[in-house]
Amino acid sequence: MATMLERNKKVKAPKKTREEYAEDALYREVWEEVNNEKTLKFVKKYSRHIMIAALTILIVATGIQIGMRTHRANKIATATAYEAAVESVDANALAALAENTSGATADLALFQAYLLDNDVAKLEQLASDGSTRDFRDLAKLHIVSNRGDDMNAVDVEKYLSDLNTKSSPFYYTSRLTVAQKYLAAGDRENANKWLDKIINDADAPASISATAQTLR
Repeated sequence: MATMLERNKKVKAPKKTREEYAEDALYREVWEEVNNEKTLKFVKKYSRHIMIAALTILIVATGIQIGMRTHRANKIATATAYEAAVESVDANALAALAENTSGATADLALFQAYLLDNDVAKLEQLASDGSTRDFRDLAKLHIVSNRGDDMNAVDVEKYLSDLNTKSSPFYYTSRLTVAQKYLAAGDRENANKWLDKIINDADAPASISATAQTLR
């Protein structure tokens, strides 16, 4: 490869003499020895810290592997327990599973336990403490369905106010429920207010919009 001198000045770079090559080799040898000595001193000085760091890394890596295996084992155990509870149609087993697990699995188990024994207390627990919005909102709708006769229309509207957002999967169902409650109370004005909100919403599901138009 042409050197900078050859490219820019078109002058051939002078060749090194044997003595110069020997000096370069001696310099490299001395430099390597110095570097090795510095490295050895560094290792001796910080050997305890290096060992602690290496041990920490080993412990963390081992912990992660054990954690992953334990997590997988717990998932399998939960799925097995859930399947057994469903197959045995055991509301108590499902409720116990809900207590000992978390997330959507716990919510689903508690809701299915309610479906088996019709214990509204399970719905109330799910509505207040459920891990997922879907099941919290679903529980509230079922509570209104079960105890709607003990609540007036204003109470129902207030109770379902958390569902009055498109973030809720039961947004339109809750609006229709409130409208129907006002209709049952003979309050056509407030009922129509809620029905119109559904009818005028282009995103409303066809079945709910059709029901709203019928009630309007």
